Amino acid sequence: MAVKSLGVVMNGVTGRMGYRQHLVRSILAINEQGGVELSDGSRVTLDPLLVGRSEEKLRDLATRHGLERWTTDLDTALGDAANVVYFDAQLTSVREEAIVKAIDAGKHVYTEKPVSETVEGALTLAKRARTAGVKNGVVHDKLFLPGLLKLRRLIDSGFFGRILSVRGEFGYWVFEGDWQQAQRPSWNYRSEDGGGIVVDMFCHWDYVLTNLFGRVEAVTARAVTHIPERWDERGRRYDVTADDAAYAIFELAGGAVAQFNSSWAVRVHRDELLELQVDGTLGSAVAGLHHCVIQPRTATPRPTWNPDLADEQRYREQWQDVPDNAPPKNGFMAQWEQFVRHVAEDGPHPYDFLAGARGVRLAQAGLQSSDGGCRVELPELTL
Repeated sequence: MAVKSLGVVMNGVTGRMGYRQHLVRSILAINEQGGVELSDGSRVTLDPLLVGRSEEKLRDLATRHGLERWTTDLDTALGDAANVVYFDAQLTSVREEAIVKAIDAGKHVYTEKPVSETVEGALTLAKRARTAGVKNGVVHDKLFLPGLLKLRRLIDSGFFGRILSVRGEFGYWVFEGDWQQAQRPSWNYRSEDGGGIVVDMFCHWDYVLTNLFGRVEAVTARAVTHIPERWDERGRRYDVTADDAAYAIFELAGGAVAQFNSSWAVRVHRDELLELQVDGTLGSAVAGLHHCVIQPRTATPRPTWNPDLADEQRYREQWQDVPDNAPPKNGFMAQWEQFVRHVAEDGPHPYDFLAGARGVRLAQAGLQSSDGGCRVELPELTL
């Protein structure tokens, strides 16, 4: 079968996510397997053009992976007709301007989230892309995680009955940077640079909840800064101006309630860094990034509350593993393949700029709720 090549402008690829997840584990991995297979059996390989501000970093990446195309000139990259797709993994604060340029150049756009710093900006991008007739998508990687794919199977099978609640625990201890190097970039902790766990994670929680359990209709949240000072990549102390933890209640269409704790100041006592417990009338499940366990109604034990006696039940041992049933694939790579099929043969890809705008809105509503100490309702968002 024929193999076609698709030029992809990759902006911000020298950053952690752009490099590891999108270049190495997605684009290069796709090419190593022979490209993306289309419905007619043909394949599409991807020809990345690395874009960034540092010639030295770009040259080093290109040399390391045997790539020939890189530039610090975004306008020239977008002016090349061979480049059909524009991908953005820059800081959120500069993303919207670059995406506008890509849309005006007639490129299909795939981007990291948040798609914009504001709901208004995200909706403007969605309208602009629709008017220009370009395909657009926002990273929804967590839907492709093996653990959440197992949850999807359970939901589709009717395993839960009526879903009552979802409890999410996400996070880990990010070192302050003084005596051990931080595991996250310092801009994550500066609101003026687009940092903050609400801005980062609520976009994820929106699409996870919406696509698995129901649209978020209201939010009550409390965002806090637990660690007020940190040290950056060069060892310089700085004041933290963004939230590093958030505690939220999301009310979902259909009546289920979701509670999420998100924190970069929590020590892990979980099997995985993200875990979701879903409780329904017919059964419950606990899903992480990779694993998922279930407890059906017929196998639910009968706990009895008695604080005067030690509880002899081994609750974790009473759950059953859900099998993979398919080889796991990197979630970023899986969605890249989906977006390539969307561009190449108009395959389905529901995670567009409007979906991205919903995530931005939930983040803004969470901050509004925290600042005002109130519950914020979220009506349906449309163009």
